[in-house]
Amino acid sequence: MTLDADALLKELQQGKFHPVYVLQGEEPYYIDVVAERIEQTALPEHDCSFNQVVLYGKDVDTTAILGQAKQFPMMSERRVVIVKEAQAVADLESEKVWPFLEAYLKNPLPSTVLVLCYKHKTLDSRKKLGKLLSGKDAPGAVLMTSKKLYDSQVPQWLTANVRQRGLQISGQAVALLAEYIGADLGRLANEVDKLALNLKPNQAIDEELVQRLVGISKDYNIFELQKALVQRDVLKANRILGYFAANPKANPLIPNLTLLFGFFTKLLVLHQAGPNLNDGVFKSLGIMNSFAQKDYQQALKVYPLARVVDIIHEIRRADAQSKGIGSGSMDDGEILRELVWLILHPVPAGVLG
Repeated sequence: MTLDADALLKELQQGKFHPVYVLQGEEPYYIDVVAERIEQTALPEHDCSFNQVVLYGKDVDTTAILGQAKQFPMMSERRVVIVKEAQAVADLESEKVWPFLEAYLKNPLPSTVLVLCYKHKTLDSRKKLGKLLSGKDAPGAVLMTSKKLYDSQVPQWLTANVRQRGLQISGQAVALLAEYIGADLGRLANEVDKLALNLKPNQAIDEELVQRLVGISKDYNIFELQKALVQRDVLKANRILGYFAANPKANPLIPNLTLLFGFFTKLLVLHQAGPNLNDGVFKSLGIMNSFAQKDYQQALKVYPLARVVDIIHEIRRADAQSKGIGSGSMDDGEILRELVWLILHPVPAGVLG
């Protein structure tokens, strides 16, 4: 049986448990959420000592997992066996243990809830285990696949996550968190937790609170640098670069390059979409609020299509430099300073080699 995270969480809230859960996928957030919900709700607290076992994939093999799963509960309705980092179980898909694993998955012990947390990857659907879990021959097993969100989906996810907590968040705050953190759902959820703890009654999460608690300087951050680039404000850009160079731990190069790359990549898509841009085009790229849309509209005028292509090339070159390719003795601050100079002052082709 295949279920998504929302359906699984709804079942768990209703107290419905299956004998086997295989939680897989590139996005670890929902794997952690579902596994934690099972761990917290499948057993009363007083039964956990004898009937709940947490294993780690690198420390066990399939035979040990099945041995735990086949044990009956002690003075309890059920037994819970959670295997974290199950992708590290060396023989999980081996032919040697397959007959035993197949037999259990087709006829699991009803009193056991076995949870395999298979993170950052998915089982090969062409192999026996993947085929069995994807089909109908293991009716007691539930397969959940947690996919990475696209950047354009992050604002909607973030808004929904905040509202599920009974809270409100401004569009500017959503845009700031989505741009600064990206599609790292675990980190986003943790930051929302932090913000929620510091809210006053009936207070919404706004841009000022995000800047103060998430550690984004109000005047000296990558978004202000983007604005300076859009406005071609050389003085402001240099002030921000100076602040970055003086505070390198708070302003690491790679995340800043990633955000600049995202900005100009979206600008490239907008150029290709043609002159008649509407709200739907912006929202498809995750550009949700009107302030951000105005920045992009201004940038379209400042940076024509061919120039945007050149800038993306320069950002890729800066990324290579950050990894020690062609950087010489340049440090991170110098790499970013050169990149910004090239964005604001294009040089003739071939000059940089």
